[in-house]
Amino acid sequence: MIIFIENRQLVVEGYKNRFEKAGETLIRLTANDLIDWINTSNASELASVEAFLIGETEAPSETIDAIRRKLNVPIVALLDNRSLEQLINFYLKGVDDVVVKPVHFQELLIRIAAIKKRIVQPAKQKTAEPIVVYFDGRDPEIHGDQLLLPRRERRILEYLASINGRRATKAQIFGAIYGVFDEKIEENVVESHISKLRKKLRQYLGYDPIDSKRYLGYQLDPKSVATEKMVPHALVA
Repeated sequence: MIIFIENRQLVVEGYKNRFEKAGETLIRLTANDLIDWINTSNASELASVEAFLIGETEAPSETIDAIRRKLNVPIVALLDNRSLEQLINFYLKGVDDVVVKPVHFQELLIRIAAIKKRIVQPAKQKTAEPIVVYFDGRDPEIHGDQLLLPRRERRILEYLASINGRRATKAQIFGAIYGVFDEKIEENVVESHISKLRKKLRQYLGYDPIDSKRYLGYQLDPKSVATEKMVPHALVA
């Protein structure tokens, strides 16, 4: 099943019969319907989704985030007109590919197949630690499943993992993540990033692996994390 997130019924109908003749079911949902469906569906229902197409819709960022939290499947955005700004925005929001209409349905199927080939990887050996942190731009994994994080949150997790259970103050984390001091960015932004990161880790682990103590800073439980491809911890934004 391919889900097309598009406000205009006629646009979807233009592709529906062609997809179905090729053996693919095409379903139209609005953004609100999609988010409700994702949040209420069970694992088997979610597993039936092959890919998402995103056309004209409200709140594309929230829609893409909702998909990424639950599914690791291709997301292709369709633009009505060629626009560099829209293309860049969609890639920054996390889609896998952007195409400009008119586009043949077979091209969409080929693009979806190519994306699947990239994202489907062989099963990895489980580690004793629930969190695996990489230092090559990949998102961390929890119990073998990828945890998609915004760049700042990922960098904070990488930094805390790289110092091997030692504590880091807010100032140290700020310096490691943002590099050279920028007067436009307040140091307190670190607290917001860490709060969001801890909430996500708690949601997936059932406990909070980051301990915080006033004046002493933050510490990532070394028993909860394994690292691969270690790099020096002087990370820059």
